[in-house]
Amino acid sequence: MNFHNERIEEVRIVLGGVAPIPWRVKNAEGILQGARLTEGIVARAAKEDLSDARPLRDNQYKVLLAKSLIEKALLTFLPH
Repeated sequence: MNFHNERIEEVRIVLGGVAPIPWRVKNAEGILQGARLTEGIVARAAKEDLSDARPLRDNQYKVLLAKSLIEKALLTFLPH
């Protein structure tokens, strides 16, 4: 993730272990692009990206897992 004037200039998010191949989280990237990084925008990006997720019968937990992983990873970029 790259920043310019406190806004996200470039972001790429890829998840492994939630699909047969690494899964790029493009909807979340689009929400974050140009935004200021806040807890609210992070939660929105994670939720919106997974709104279309269609897990297999025994993999429903992976949607919540992916949401949590996206949020946790992005929140590490917040200034302390």
